[in-house]
Amino acid sequence: MASSSNLVTVNSAPHFQELLSSDLNRVSLINFWAPWAAPCVQMNDVVVELAKKHPGILALNVEAEEQADIAESFDIEAVPSFIVLRGHTLLARIAGADASALTKAIATHAAGSIPAYTPKSHTDAAPQAPQNGGGMETPEELDARLRRLMTQSKVVLFMKGNPAEPRCGFSRKISVLLKDQGVEFSSFDILQDEDVRQGLKKLNDWPTFPQLIINGELVGGLDIVQEMVETGEFADLIKA
Repeated sequence: MASSSNLVTVNSAPHFQELLSSDLNRVSLINFWAPWAAPCVQMNDVVVELAKKHPGILALNVEAEEQADIAESFDIEAVPSFIVLRGHTLLARIAGADASALTKAIATHAAGSIPAYTPKSHTDAAPQAPQNGGGMETPEELDARLRRLMTQSKVVLFMKGNPAEPRCGFSRKISVLLKDQGVEFSSFDILQDEDVRQGLKKLNDWPTFPQLIINGELVGGLDIVQEMVETGEFADLIKA
């Protein structure tokens, strides 16, 4: 990525802390990205332009998986994601390739206007149409919807992002694995529906994503699927 004097690539957690602490009155833009995520390519260019337009800010590029400790400290679950700080104070959080929201946030805070921060949900710029009646589902209705989603096709992958634009490394790897195995599958982006995300954790007694479902039953996450592929068990399951 191109750089300017106020655009820095973070190479370690101590480096990150040193940069943030050097001026506690300065607005910092933290860009969590990954080289395999296509939306990050576009947003990296946006960050470059914002750094040029607002020379008073500090723009930090953090490769999320390489600097996992930093990403975890900000609860980064998908890329691209952006954190705007003044010193160590959170001003804004933008999830997804939302150039407009990021540009607006930087323009607002870099100008010195600091409205009360309203946490944003972890959604993309263009969310899917609500499927849950505005969050008014009863537990029974949610359970029924989850089971419909789990049986929409023989193989269903609940993941962060979609196979074309995954938003976490594990989701990317399992998508590639399924394609390499010649498996046809449908997918659901759990970042777009918090009810589905939390409901599946409870229903399947499995706390993380991705979750692979075959014939309406949970198989597991990336590690389990990889092991099943290596032993040949996965091929047998698909054929069954």
